Amino acid sequence: MSKMMMNRRELLKVTAMVGGGAMFNLAIAQDGTADPDTIEDGVKSLNVFVQIEANGKIRIAASLPEMGQGVKTALPMIIAEELGARWEDVIVEQAPVDDAFGVQAAGGSWSIARNQDTMRRMGASAREMLISAAALHMEVEREDLRAVDSRVVHTSGRSRSFAELASLAVNQPVPDPETLQYKDPNNYTILGKKIPGVDNLAIVTGNADFGIDVTIPNMRYATYTKCPEIGGTAVSFNEAEIKNLPGVVDAFIVEPNNAAGNSNIPFFKEMAVLRGGVAIVAEDTWSAIAAKRRLRVKWDQAQASKDDWQDMIEWANGVAQAGGGELVKDNADIDAVLNDPNNKTVEGFYQFPYLAHVCMEPMNCVADYQPASGDVPAKLNLWMGSQFPGQAKEVAYNLLGVAPDDVEIKLMRLGGGFGRRGVHDFAAEAMMIAKQAGVPVKLTWTRPDDIHSDFYRVGGFQNMKGAVNGNGQLAAWDQHYIGFKTPTRDISGAGFFGNEFPLVAMDNARVSKSMKAIKTPCGAWRAPGSNSNAFVEQSFIHELAVLAGRDHLEFLLELLGDDRWIVEGNADIVNTGRARGVINLAAAEANWGKKLPAGTAQGLAFYFCHAAHVAEIAEVSVDSKRNFQVNKVTVAVDVGPIVNRSGALSQVEGSIVDGLSAMAGQKITMANGRIEQDNFHQYPVMRISATPEIDVHFIESDFPSTGLGEPALPPLAPAVTNAIFAATGERIRSMPLSDLGYNLT
Repeated sequence: MSKMMMNRRELLKVTAMVGGGAMFNLAIAQDGTADPDTIEDGVKSLNVFVQIEANGKIRIAASLPEMGQGVKTALPMIIAEELGARWEDVIVEQAPVDDAFGVQAAGGSWSIARNQDTMRRMGASAREMLISAAALHMEVEREDLRAVDSRVVHTSGRSRSFAELASLAVNQPVPDPETLQYKDPNNYTILGKKIPGVDNLAIVTGNADFGIDVTIPNMRYATYTKCPEIGGTAVSFNEAEIKNLPGVVDAFIVEPNNAAGNSNIPFFKEMAVLRGGVAIVAEDTWSAIAAKRRLRVKWDQAQASKDDWQDMIEWANGVAQAGGGELVKDNADIDAVLNDPNNKTVEGFYQFPYLAHVCMEPMNCVADYQPASGDVPAKLNLWMGSQFPGQAKEVAYNLLGVAPDDVEIKLMRLGGGFGRRGVHDFAAEAMMIAKQAGVPVKLTWTRPDDIHSDFYRVGGFQNMKGAVNGNGQLAAWDQHYIGFKTPTRDISGAGFFGNEFPLVAMDNARVSKSMKAIKTPCGAWRAPGSNSNAFVEQSFIHELAVLAGRDHLEFLLELLGDDRWIVEGNADIVNTGRARGVINLAAAEANWGKKLPAGTAQGLAFYFCHAAHVAEIAEVSVDSKRNFQVNKVTVAVDVGPIVNRSGALSQVEGSIVDGLSAMAGQKITMANGRIEQDNFHQYPVMRISATPEIDVHFIESDFPSTGLGEPALPPLAPAVTNAIFAATGERIRSMPLSDLGYNLT
């Protein structure tokens, strides 16, 4: 990160622009003009996001964490478009973690939706300052000027480059946001195009900076071992033996500390608690890991988890048979409809496992703790990949007493997130180890650490009952979610959000839930809730279509009804017109209903989540030995106008691969509180040879752009399992498929 980017704090003044739900301070002086005096020589800052160098390069700050979802490219593209820059002139730099950039968070597929208006303002504001400068410099009317290709051009053809104008532009008044005018999308030269990720070259050549790559002077390397039974604490260990091993500098017990999670947000409060364990500090990573393998720890398991997956299955079956549960949506007539002999009924018990995140970069953090000395307060420097880096400051304050202003975070590129790096247990461990060791440390988890200490996608069950009438129409829908919560709060992804289709579109539905408290830590996993609910709901719609003897496409479209907002103007609720649009497009592109060889069939699924409408059709082949191959997945998506077509395609394709890998053979089980999987030999990741052809089509509707990091994943599983049923006649109601004898090839 350049000196220019690091010194930005000194530019910040009190004036602010509000956009995208966050506050952004502009780099302006007391008189309302941009302040050039504190700017590095040769570089001019038009606002906190835009800087222009004397050589014509335009530096744009990427304020949000980048974990492969593409925001480090997409959001600067919006700024560059409104600025009138040539993309070839743009250099994107990761912004520091600083309040000047507002809420620096990545999750929920909301990065584009929540930040695009602010990015447009930043680009347009800088553009207007450049145009004002050009009007003065060229002595022309500003109405006769426009910004294009990193130049301000007059109607006569005369022009000045942004670099020539920058020194004068920083002295121009910052425009009132209400007066800004934005480019006509018909004139876009950057947005909507295929722009490679700004870090692509660095990544493929091994030069990208992830957290695991960080080294700092005098740094030592650490491992951390926690009780295999979640919640146990260390009593003693073979300390003398460990400290005498080659390369080991120190080893000690770290006590548990609930203060790490004293957040105002319950989700973070419980998920950032420091679990007790044994730290080993060494001269290099290998010495630390080798010593870790020699650890013999006596654990206090009095408060440890006793969770057991087989017990959960037995409990859920009993609850399903008993019925009842807390009503989420009531309809008193459902039982009468289900018991009407004129109707056809079907019942199915669905099961989905716990899942791990298995980010390719295991959890890691570099921490440098500097204790208070005299009047100088304690300080902490962190180098880490985080989806919510600001929360790490809160953890540091609660755990170590370091004031947030004395915590500096260097945000690194994340080697995968998917919700896992929204939790800062690994950072809390690194902070405490650095403090106790008295030296800067890099904490690196091993792959077994990463799997054993995850915040898992919660497993669960759903008992479904439904009826169709004599006309083949849906008559009743009875859905009972049987799942889990912590002793104090709900788990992200367990239960319902209240905006699921078909629930919000149905009057003839009853929905209930029964929840049991567990100690196994669970959290957000790509498309929380939607990733499991879609499998159940879209599979059961297919069951009902088969029961009615009707084509699945026709039955699904009938459920949607006429084109309408379910809740007028609410983008968080399905729009049936947009839903029908993607379903019909996917069907047309996949040639739905075409004749296929024996053992090969198509399966359809639609899902709405994260403000996105997505339909998918999977073509699947199954042989007599239950080897199956997904030949092709056709995807239709409506997330409004596409910002970066390359990034959008990558997210859809990645979601398909991720979803297929998970459903094929991944599960987390626990016995007496201990996670039973250790590494990829027990938690297999799909091989590239199994990747299907993925055919993606976008409907660029007039609705505001929304995100694509998650919504293409949920429909994949039901599309595949519906296809398996069509090919074999076997209904799939349980994941992963490997437990049923299916092998992905």
